[in-house]
Amino acid sequence: MIKSKFIYKNLTRYLMYNHTMYSINEMMNHIGKRFYNRYKDYILLNKNIIIAGTAALVVGVFFTELYAEYSKNNFLNSIVTLIVEYAIYIPLFAIFYYLDNKGRYVDALTGKKNYANIKSDQIKLFTIFSISEIIYSVSKVSIHFQLMQISFEPYQATIIGSFIAWFIFLVVINFGAKVVKLFQHSNN
Repeated sequence: MIKSKFIYKNLTRYLMYNHTMYSINEMMNHIGKRFYNRYKDYILLNKNIIIAGTAALVVGVFFTELYAEYSKNNFLNSIVTLIVEYAIYIPLFAIFYYLDNKGRYVDALTGKKNYANIKSDQIKLFTIFSISEIIYSVSKVSIHFQLMQISFEPYQATIIGSFIAWFIFLVVINFGAKVVKLFQHSNN
């Protein structure tokens, strides 16, 4: 009872902000905007990873099927598919990340590029991606290979392996971005 009175009291205060009654939609919109503004950099990072990863997955699905027609070596199929996916993923991610973040590297007063922030972010990105990509690669190849060994179709093995490895990768890279303070600069 006490807890529900506390929640009701605070919700009422929130709704009555500036003596104006907000609708639930307005309140949710406000909360959503606050959440987005607070985690915007992480949301954009994950968006870029997911878009680039999806493009790589689509190419990887077709490639693994094509490769399976010419070779029955499941381990080699897993490795070569991973390489093809990286050939798609890395350039796409770099382009998307640059487009979303190019304004962060320009000094608002002078209009010049802040090379210290660029270098700092490159080191941070290299660090977190190195660790995350090793974990992704090992888990993706292992899962892909094991699924093909138990007679999954190559495209199924690629999709399942990619989704599981992506989940692990996203957890590790977001944690890494937080640890290395990717989105915090001394002059921000």
